[in-house]
Amino acid sequence: MNANDSFDVIPSGAALGADIVGLDLTQEIDGAVFDRMLDAWDKHLVLRFRNQDLTEDQFVRFSRYFGGLDKAPTRPVNGSYHPTREEIAVVSNIVQGGVPIGGLGNSELVWHQDMTYKELPPKASILYGLTTPATGGDTHFYNLNRAYETLPDALREKIKDRSCKHDATRNSAGQLRAGFDKNYDNESRPGAVHPLVIKHHATGKESLYIGRRPNAWIVGLSDEESDQLLDDIWQHIENGPHHWAQQWQPKDIVIWDNRYTLHMRGDLDPAQDRLMHRTQIKDESAPAAA
Repeated sequence: MNANDSFDVIPSGAALGADIVGLDLTQEIDGAVFDRMLDAWDKHLVLRFRNQDLTEDQFVRFSRYFGGLDKAPTRPVNGSYHPTREEIAVVSNIVQGGVPIGGLGNSELVWHQDMTYKELPPKASILYGLTTPATGGDTHFYNLNRAYETLPDALREKIKDRSCKHDATRNSAGQLRAGFDKNYDNESRPGAVHPLVIKHHATGKESLYIGRRPNAWIVGLSDEESDQLLDDIWQHIENGPHHWAQQWQPKDIVIWDNRYTLHMRGDLDPAQDRLMHRTQIKDESAPAAA
């Protein structure tokens, strides 16, 4: 019997997230086992694999099971974050010789989806914890299907068949990206337009699709109407209980579905080192309206 012939799915008990127990990711995974894993991912949206001691090649191989990989972001001067694997981004607060060895550092982020300003945003991301802090630095996830299901009827009716433009001009830290102006009105601001409510590709469940709050615009509404409606949606999310926190242990691997979840990083003591490798999975199609 192959060591990877069977595994257990242990739900987190929260609104999303589950542990996959019994798989050795240093070994290849056959089609039937991976199909079971995909079913668990579709149901729980976030999967965690603990105690996985992978080489970089093994981490990339595992990531490729889920789809094609994007290249990692680049530094302005030093090129790819990772010296030998263009698919791996280094997420770290560690500084060596006065130079950060990775990106994202110690900053605390807010709820968001990745790169929704693109016409074809990423399907998912995978994080591999190499050096993890004893406390803090948790990664939080939010179930956008549950967020939609629990919307007040009046608010659900207001967003029916609406689309949102996602700002392409600034990064997650609010910094202006190269090639863009500082000021745009909502209609002229560059960025992809996606449905506010999308359908899960496998389960058919409806989910909010909201990217991040700054400079978002609900197409066709006045600035004031759009801001009020987006504020109502985000208040509903921020007051809701539909989240789960990944408390990192060394050698944890976590994959989340970027289409139907929000994520954010919790506060981190700068004195505690954090080093992670990250891959990003390409999607095959744009988010589809429910």
